Amino acid sequence: MKHLLLFLFLGIAFLTSAQPKAEAFLPGDLLPDAPELAPRGAYAVGVQTLKVVHPAQVDVLHTKDGKSPLYDRPLTLEVWYPVQVRTGQTQLVTYEEVLGRANDPKRPLVPFTFDGRALRNAEPDRSGGPYPLVIVSHGYPGSRLLLTYLTENLASKGYVVVAIDHTESTYRDLSGFPSTLLNRSLDDLFVLNELARLSAKTANGFLAGLVDTDKTGLIGYSMGGYGALNVIGAGYSAQAVKFFGQLTGGSTALQSRTSSAPDYKASQDPRIKAVVAFAPWGMERGVWDAEGLLGLTRPILLVAGSQDDVSGYEKGIKAIYDGAVNADRYLLTYVNARHNVAPNPPPAATLKPGFLDDYQHFSEPAWNERRINNINQHFVTAFLGIHLKGLDYGKYLDVPENANAAPWAGFKPRTSVGLEMRHAKP
Repeated sequence: MKHLLLFLFLGIAFLTSAQPKAEAFLPGDLLPDAPELAPRGAYAVGVQTLKVVHPAQVDVLHTKDGKSPLYDRPLTLEVWYPVQVRTGQTQLVTYEEVLGRANDPKRPLVPFTFDGRALRNAEPDRSGGPYPLVIVSHGYPGSRLLLTYLTENLASKGYVVVAIDHTESTYRDLSGFPSTLLNRSLDDLFVLNELARLSAKTANGFLAGLVDTDKTGLIGYSMGGYGALNVIGAGYSAQAVKFFGQLTGGSTALQSRTSSAPDYKASQDPRIKAVVAFAPWGMERGVWDAEGLLGLTRPILLVAGSQDDVSGYEKGIKAIYDGAVNADRYLLTYVNARHNVAPNPPPAATLKPGFLDDYQHFSEPAWNERRINNINQHFVTAFLGIHLKGLDYGKYLDVPENANAAPWAGFKPRTSVGLEMRHAKP
């Protein structure tokens, strides 16, 4: 009898170990109620890391007596792009990130890793290229890996996606706020030019001939949205310049990004066709005035939580929507959400005791972050598909304002509850 029980135990143990483990839910994976355009596209996804340098930039953090030295500004980029998977390859990559804040002794940096569905350093699939470019700009603080659910998803749909580590604004190197105020739009424009250079047909490297920078979209979250809107015409106000000078001890460097600056209009790059701005910061603080918002003329998708306590809703994000009267714009609102309507779900590392602040940097109290991710994948796919690829996705955006009143195209029955969509044309 003992031998029989031992045999049965060993047999069960063998069968159990032989079964494949349940696949982990990774950022960007689909919930059962994900809307129609949320799934990944036809391409496998590759990822590579690039380091570039923007020379001779204003070092606003070392301003003295109103004068700032210059420095060569380093930027780290993460690039996702279409690839072909060879037999035996699995789309799996491990990203390295940190919790904490570099400038806060009470929140020391704690390394952690998380997985994504991409192949590190894979050979590009050039059969469908060149591909439109999407530049992604994180919040303050943040990192180039904050929205991997979306960056991987877009690459699988035939885009080259470049996310920026904004120097002095990441978890690892967080420094004074003036650097972020000045450099966000400048970083975006420099990276666009760098991608044009690196993707020229005569260039060396994996990007050669792969990118169509004449079809570029910007995605910005929080301070990334602040910078992206400035890139496409929302010149900063005199009040913003005054605030910047107070923070820096007299620097006027931000003046070059105001509506009245002689070179500001000349900096508007026609290669940028559309912007997605998640919870853009600044309007509630007077960063823009009515005149500044008049400069917005390109299509914009704003995404907000109705209870945003960082950027503000009625006097913040919705006020941008109301004031951008020269733009074809949408405002997607997550009712009762706060500021975190863009990032990946909270990493497993934040679920341990002592990491509440880091957990709340990713989480939404009234919403499932994975569900927000799927909804964002759906609407960003529709919006960029229209403006960068000419796809017929209008029905997914032109929906009734209140999702509780009528079903939305692309959503399963009863699943668009809690959402609002506004649309206004010039």
